[in-house]
Amino acid sequence: MLEVFLNFTRLKTSWRKAVLIDYYSAGFLWAKQMNFSLIQLSGFMELLNFVLENISDKHMTLGDNLKELERAMSEIGETDSEQGGDLNFFSIEQGKAIIDYFI
Repeated sequence: MLEVFLNFTRLKTSWRKAVLIDYYSAGFLWAKQMNFSLIQLSGFMELLNFVLENISDKHMTLGDNLKELERAMSEIGETDSEQGGDLNFFSIEQGKAIIDYFI
């Protein structure tokens, strides 16, 4: 219906692909504005994918998805002698900003 309203009936645009490009582009640009390093950019892009998969594949509610994100982000700031995790390359401040971004 939106295609007809906007007179996009002749375009061969995949709305699903366009939304995904927008989702990942917005996240990437935000991370660049945060001056993330390359490894941090990569980690943030993985988090974008993680959240999207929770929604599309697992059909998680917003609340459940935020709980999963919180679990993934809870390892930030731990030292090597503690449990440690894949996201230790973010500072605690960056972790808070990432959670705010997703909220």
